[in-house]
Order: sequence, then C-alpha cells, then structure tokens
Amino acid sequence: MRLTLVLFIAILSASSCKKEASGDIPNTINAITQSNVSYGSALLQKMDIYLPANRSVTSTKVIIMVHGGGWTTGDKADYQKFTDTLKKRFPDYALFNINYRLSAFPNNLFPTQEMDVKAAVEFIYAKRSEYLISDKFALIGESAGAHLSMLIAYKYNTPVKIRAVASFFGPSDLTDMYNNPVNGNNTISLGLAQAVGSTPATNPTVYTQSSPVTFIASATAVPTILLHGSLDALVSPSQSVRVQNRLIAAGIPTQYVLYPGKDHGFDWDNLTFFDAFNKVQAFFIANM
Repeated sequence: MRLTLVLFIAILSASSCKKEASGDIPNTINAITQSNVSYGSALLQKMDIYLPANRSVTSTKVIIMVHGGGWTTGDKADYQKFTDTLKKRFPDYALFNINYRLSAFPNNLFPTQEMDVKAAVEFIYAKRSEYLISDKFALIGESAGAHLSMLIAYKYNTPVKIRAVASFFGPSDLTDMYNNPVNGNNTISLGLAQAVGSTPATNPTVYTQSSPVTFIASATAVPTILLHGSLDALVSPSQSVRVQNRLIAAGIPTQYVLYPGKDHGFDWDNLTFFDAFNKVQAFFIANM
C-alpha cells in the first residue's frame, strides 16, 4: 500500500514537471503604468502608458488619448480624469495618454502638432513586441485633440491603419472654421490663425492639409463617432456634421451624437459624459 502511494506521488510530480516544462502553465503578465515616457527629443513629446495585465500582441487593443486646448494650451494631465473611465470600460486595452508640442511656443506652428501625434502613433506601433500590444489602434480626443485624432486617422494609413476614432467636439474643416466662426465671433478666427501661423488667404494649403475632411475617402477614412453640444460656442456642430456626411458618402461606419443645450464640454455634466462614453464604448467594440 505504501509503495503504491509513493508511485502515485512520483507519477503526479513527473506529470506536473512535464506540464511546466512544456509551457502548459500560463505565466502571469502584470499590469504596468509608466509616466512621461519620451517618444521624441522635445520636452512635450511624452506620454503616460497604462498596460493591462495578461496582455498579448494578438489580443490587446490600443486607445491613444489626445488632449485639447486650442493647439496652444493643454496637457495630458487634462485627460487624466478620463483614464479611470476608459480603464473600467476597456479593461483589456492598453491606454496611451500623450502630450504634443503647443503652437504657443516659438517654432511650433502647424503642422508641428500633427507631426507629434503621428510620431507618437509610430513610436507605440514600433514598441508592440515590447509592450505586448496588437496593431488594433483607436484614437480619442476632445476639441483640438479630436481634430488631431481625425487628421491622423484619415491622412495616414502607414505604418498602421487606425481602426476607430472618437471625436468630442472636434474641428474638421479649418478654412470654414476661420471664415464662419460661431456666432460671428472673430476671436475664434484670430485664435485659429495664431495657432496655424497664417490665414486661409495667405496660406490656403496648410488649412487644407490640416483639415480632416480633406482626407475622407472610402479607401482611407476610419469609423468615427462624433459627439457635440448643440450650443457649442467655439466649434460649430456643423464641423461634426461635415465629417458625418462625408463618411456616410464614403460608406464608412459613423455615429453623430448631438447633446441639446450643451456647450464646448465646459458644461457637460456627469450624466452627459456617462452617456457619451457608453456610446464610445459600444462604437469601439463594434468597429475594432
């Protein structure tokens, strides 16, 4: 009897060692948070990284967050308030909250901001094996950050094609925004010209090349959810409607959500954001 028990234990131990040696026992991959990781040499070319546990290059999707601020102000810290929301709604996704150079500083006029977001996307893509993330990327931004998110998604298909975009009240046609500011407010036109470094009359090319609507076509456009307040005093809801109409014409999935009586995010309460992120969550899951 004792001999039988010893043989049973020995067989069980050998079987366990065999499984471990063959890799049948999974290794736990811990979640990682990294702050101020540089994706370039400039001071503001940094990002915060949130990698989920048990991630892999085949299954872990990516959301890149781009803050607003009229291209002249703002910081990734402004988007920190949404990090926990996104982590709860997308627990298996990797999140990257990025900074970019602001046009308020010398020599950082357009297209500096575009090139920085593009560089950040390329940096993350090149690090897929190190971060254990897939090539399924989405972009989410508000205001100027939404503009940059749409611009990168529609304008560039390499090295990675963005799978989905969420635009919170983002400008899409800069020439129209300059020529037809909300309520005729010329301060908006002046601020845009300062960020770009010119007017549509003096440099029409930079306005065209910096407008997401320029690059919406069936072969290049990306599924996009657009969220806007009906009383937005800075970016007209028509800017989102332009994107929606062109995406529909190109046969690209899109959703336009208009919040009655809401301004440019300043007065969006918890219920409004809760509804907005519910819709973003469903849209990303359906299109990534």
